[in-house]
Amino acid sequence: MQIGDLIRRAGRQFGAAPALVEGERVVTFAEFDALTDRLGHALLARGLEPGDRVAALLPNGIDGVVVYYALAKSGLVRVPLNARETRHELAFKIEDSQARALVVAGDAPAPVEITIPVDDLPSMIADAPDGPCDVRRDPDAPLRLAYTGGTTGKPKAVVLTTRSELAEVDNFLVDLLPNLRPDSVMLHAAPITHGSGAFFLPHLVKGAANVIVPKFSPAAFLEAAQKHRATSTFMVPTMIGMLVEDPATAAAASSGDLALERLCYGGAPIATTVLQRGIDVLGPVFTQLYGQAEAPLAITCLQPWEHTPERLTAAGKPYTFVEVDIRDAEGRSLGVDEVGEVLTRGPHTMDRYWRRPEATAETKDADGWVHTGDIGRWDAEGYLHLLDRRHDVIISGGFNVYPREVEDALLAHPAVVEAAVVGLPDEKWGERVTAAVVTRTDADPEEIRGFCTDRLAGFKRPKTVEIWAELPTSPVGKSLRREVRDRMLSRAELAGARHEDREDA
Repeated sequence: MQIGDLIRRAGRQFGAAPALVEGERVVTFAEFDALTDRLGHALLARGLEPGDRVAALLPNGIDGVVVYYALAKSGLVRVPLNARETRHELAFKIEDSQARALVVAGDAPAPVEITIPVDDLPSMIADAPDGPCDVRRDPDAPLRLAYTGGTTGKPKAVVLTTRSELAEVDNFLVDLLPNLRPDSVMLHAAPITHGSGAFFLPHLVKGAANVIVPKFSPAAFLEAAQKHRATSTFMVPTMIGMLVEDPATAAAASSGDLALERLCYGGAPIATTVLQRGIDVLGPVFTQLYGQAEAPLAITCLQPWEHTPERLTAAGKPYTFVEVDIRDAEGRSLGVDEVGEVLTRGPHTMDRYWRRPEATAETKDADGWVHTGDIGRWDAEGYLHLLDRRHDVIISGGFNVYPREVEDALLAHPAVVEAAVVGLPDEKWGERVTAAVVTRTDADPEEIRGFCTDRLAGFKRPKTVEIWAELPTSPVGKSLRREVRDRMLSRAELAGARHEDREDA
């Protein structure tokens, strides 16, 4: 089966029902099938050939979805780009993917052979022939390239295939959205280039509408959610924090104006205080998704009924069709409360990294297990608990310190809204635990540090707490600890250089 088969079938089955909604614009299932066919023909008419990479740099909206699935129908490989990234980051991905074409709103961040302004799409579609665009490719051929967050270095392009995409849809329909029906509505408030976009196909195949909010704000989300009676959505933790702190959210929820059944979240760690506040305001609708680019959104999930106070720090249990293991450095499977690296295997996982065979060999072994680089443990009930990224572990005085545990303690402070914990070189301890925090009110760094005394062992407590105006984050909201550490080290080196200058004077 090809992705185009799903779109054609939905077009026949649900014809005049709304498939996509953006503001006042509505595209039916039949229209979506026809639009993607015609644009697929138009792209091939430009000289592109199946297997060519086509980058798309578009705002959240219907045009982006039409482009994505026209690429699938025409056998072209999608390279989605996030408009929040810098021109340097975008240019790297365009060049690294060897994209022959770029569909873009605005200026192109890098030269490509074929540039297609988004304003040209209507005329391209109008001039293209009718009839199915049905390029059949091997199910294991690349369908899209998903770039990693680059939290540990240069982003790598994960090759995902038609087979992995269909397996991801299976995971969603079995575990995340088992009650999808034609009157369900998915509200896309997060970028469709990333996590939110994964919800499009599961809703499409069940005849449910996909409503897109071009730019998230609590007000825009609430307006769309109430107007369209949204039943599901996806958010990153920062969005949840903004939503539940807005008094209008509690008012809408208490009045019965919200129809949310599932608020799926992932992409970054969430403070338990924010999560509990969300549950208090919106009710038992939260579903945590743990995944990564190499295993898209599907390693484990924590269901709404599993969000009990004692389990809010858990990442959930494996999806039905996904295997998960925790292993030590020698590759031995570990038991309850033993700490090791999380591995996962399933038909939805990456085929390889694009043009990086050595990195592929390091991440995906001969048995198909993807080594996530995350550190975790099982509890006695079979729930996965994530401790941190393997590369972020701080070793202080011979003890392992997991930054996420320290960040959770800091986030429990009523004034702290964001936290990033890193290890800096220390002659005595090897590394010293150092924190950068963002606060909602004026706060004393020493008082925040003291707040951790009853929550963390001495070797885990931050030796220094700095208050920053904002923390560096990736385009999908992940804290970039590496950049926090680099800034701190750079500042220390500069201070040292100034000190030497004074001594030489």
